[in-house]
Amino acid sequence: MSPESPFVRLPEAGLRELYTRMLAHFGPLDWWPGDTRFEIMVGAVLTQNTAWTNVERAIANLRNAECLNADAMRATEPETLAELIRPAGYFNVKQRRLRNLIDWVHAQGGETALTDWETHDLRNGLLSVNGVGPETADDIVLYAFDRPVFVIDAYTRRLFSRFGWIEGDESYDALRLGMEHTLGPDVALFNEYHAQIVYLGKDFCRSKPRCDGCPVNEICPHPESNRGRDAE
Repeated sequence: MSPESPFVRLPEAGLRELYTRMLAHFGPLDWWPGDTRFEIMVGAVLTQNTAWTNVERAIANLRNAECLNADAMRATEPETLAELIRPAGYFNVKQRRLRNLIDWVHAQGGETALTDWETHDLRNGLLSVNGVGPETADDIVLYAFDRPVFVIDAYTRRLFSRFGWIEGDESYDALRLGMEHTLGPDVALFNEYHAQIVYLGKDFCRSKPRCDGCPVNEICPHPESNRGRDAE
């Protein structure tokens, strides 16, 4: 990233080849799981620092308790809400973050009112909520409000570092803007691309990579991938 550039410069051909190979392997993933905008927003908070399987259990608890809507959740006692979301971990912290988020949404006139906001204002508004960081905000902006922002997560950093596209210490926004600049504003593509990276990171591109059988092995320069090819 040059000193003059506000974003990381990424190889468009490489990004599209990576996406094509992941999509061919995993197929369309129909992400983000959630029946309503509110459920997606809740999931974005609950998934912080935990696996999605744990989030699913917490959301099932909320649904069974008829607490998966803004009015019901705002009326629920903090201790009760914390217990319902216990499977997602850090449940006391997350119940406060959920309350902060739904109180902010309520103060703005509700979810429907937010659909009229400009993307930049919506993102900044979410970032003003205590407990909502860039990744959580962008999950909500992209998946709940269908806006063209690219979500950067730990899987993205690991994958792009192994491809040699980034150093790994770039800022969140420098990477996000790099993806948006390179691929252009495309909600459907950003939605699916992020989901594909999550699945690749979960199944193959782990902290200790499982390169054997990885759908991007043939184009990945990581030493483990090369070792696998050399052995063939």
